[in-house]
Amino acid sequence: MNLSTNIAGISLKNPVMTASGTFGSGMEYGEFVDISRLGAIVTKGVSMEPWPGNPTPRIAETHGGMLNAIGLQNPGVDVFIERDLAFLSQYDTPVIVNVCGKTAEEYIAVVEKLADTAVAMLEINVSCPNVKAGMMAFGQDSTALHALTQKIKAATSKPIILKLSPNVTDITEMAKAAEAGGADAISLINTLLGMQIDIHKRRFVLANKTGGLSGPAIRPVALRMVHQVAVAVRIPIIGMGGITCAEDAMEFILAGASAVAVGTMNFINPGITMEIIDGIAEYMEQHNIEDLRDLVGIVR
Repeated sequence: MNLSTNIAGISLKNPVMTASGTFGSGMEYGEFVDISRLGAIVTKGVSMEPWPGNPTPRIAETHGGMLNAIGLQNPGVDVFIERDLAFLSQYDTPVIVNVCGKTAEEYIAVVEKLADTAVAMLEINVSCPNVKAGMMAFGQDSTALHALTQKIKAATSKPIILKLSPNVTDITEMAKAAEAGGADAISLINTLLGMQIDIHKRRFVLANKTGGLSGPAIRPVALRMVHQVAVAVRIPIIGMGGITCAEDAMEFILAGASAVAVGTMNFINPGITMEIIDGIAEYMEQHNIEDLRDLVGIVR
């Protein structure tokens, strides 16, 4: 039985990876998860300089999910390389670094810092606020997305994955712009923009007022977008958004994802990725499937 998959020339032992921002860089999960079993590990967002993130409170539980307005808090790329990447280097699991920035120049600076490291791929977080465009996210403007993708692609020899925002009118327009700009793969979806109000205190629950909605509540939206994008582009897709079990993961694979990323569920069950890997193997055995790749995108 072959559970392996391939994203932009990088071989993964199975299709299950962690979603950025929900797994740190693995150090916190080491006692719960055999990191060497993961298809890949996707790190928390990394910027050129340290980002303090948003004021608290910045996390709230909702029906079927959670809202977060962390604000991509991170210590910067130098600390990441010295501390986090050094930890991850002990495993043979491919490392995908989520890259963030507020201008194209900031993205490129991070990408260049990672050029001589053992990082396998770069996931470009285009939900970051574009300072030069009035803080509109790069991922909400197809022209800006295309231009950013081109610039990053020209600055690195590593495969780049564009992580798309669902907060757009037409997700296929963004996917096509990323592909045309040279993206090697696409991951989707990032969080949906949401809000929560405390009716007793009569104020917003999050200090930022709005936050990103993730968890099981968004899975049908994510699945629909993965299917739409799979039909629209030829590059590989990493599907994510509310995956809680192997059955959820299989839906994304059948819809067109070559791999899946597990996010919010890591907070509830730190060992969920291991369970999903085992569950996919059980599904394949039950249905006499020898190669996982034979199932990618067969539901049209």
